[in-house]
Amino acid sequence: MDSLLSVEDIKDDVKYILDLASKIKAGQVEDKPLNGKTLAMIFQKSSTRTRVSFDVGMYQLGGRAIFLSSNDLQMGRGEPISDTAKVLSRFVDGIMIRAIKHDDVVELSKYSDVPVISGLTDLEHPCQSLADMLTIKEHFGSWEGKKICFVGDGNNVCNSLLLIAPLLGMDMSVACPKGYEPNENILKTANKWAEENNTQITISDDLNIALDNTDVVYTDVWVSMGDEAEANQRKKDLSPFQVNSDLMALANDGAIFMHCLPAIRGQEVSSDVIDGECSVIYDQAENRMHAQKAVLYYYLKD
Repeated sequence: MDSLLSVEDIKDDVKYILDLASKIKAGQVEDKPLNGKTLAMIFQKSSTRTRVSFDVGMYQLGGRAIFLSSNDLQMGRGEPISDTAKVLSRFVDGIMIRAIKHDDVVELSKYSDVPVISGLTDLEHPCQSLADMLTIKEHFGSWEGKKICFVGDGNNVCNSLLLIAPLLGMDMSVACPKGYEPNENILKTANKWAEENNTQITISDDLNIALDNTDVVYTDVWVSMGDEAEANQRKKDLSPFQVNSDLMALANDGAIFMHCLPAIRGQEVSSDVIDGECSVIYDQAENRMHAQKAVLYYYLKD
């Protein structure tokens, strides 16, 4: 069963899905295309944007969504993931899961007879990257020839951006301290795709190198869910990588600021940047719903 666990799963259809998202947002797709469809939404982690955007998106497409927290499922009490997948497949048309471990989502997909969509794992956040790329195209008109720089911890969001950027003709750099680099296997794949698409990927702890000729500056929280025990060390290591007006000045004139939210003002980003004219965070957040509606249409439409 085809599922969306990684950007790799939609490598050949990224542009189609993003074009579909633009058409859905513009009201150019048939009304209620998922009438009668049901999406199970499993949340092992708390969420604002993922939960609301999938729920509202499913409703607007004519279907319905069922919210299931870990406390609502027997999976949270020891039932094998395989049993949960097989049973839910008898009831619903698709499963969206926001999970702690990527391997759990892989196992859920393995035993599911309906599409599984990742709403975030510790490895990737593919739906977020689709929303980000939709936002970038809306702002600049094109992806080709543009560069995005992710600043801070090379986390799940960074991993998905590394994969999607070269597929759309974008260069990407990651500005991070040593020890905070993105996943090695994902970086290997991203470099391969960059070579195939004549784009460049740079990983550097030098802000001047990473921010050179950058059109999009992107950051995320320094302490993700599950990293709380390392909070003090992370804040110390990442403090030189705060996105503030001095850092934004290293990017191109007209560069935009992005953040997947939630954000901690005064930590990974200064208030004057995130609340300033260069920030597109709310357009980005809204586009979560439009991009995910395209994903739902792509995977659940007959």
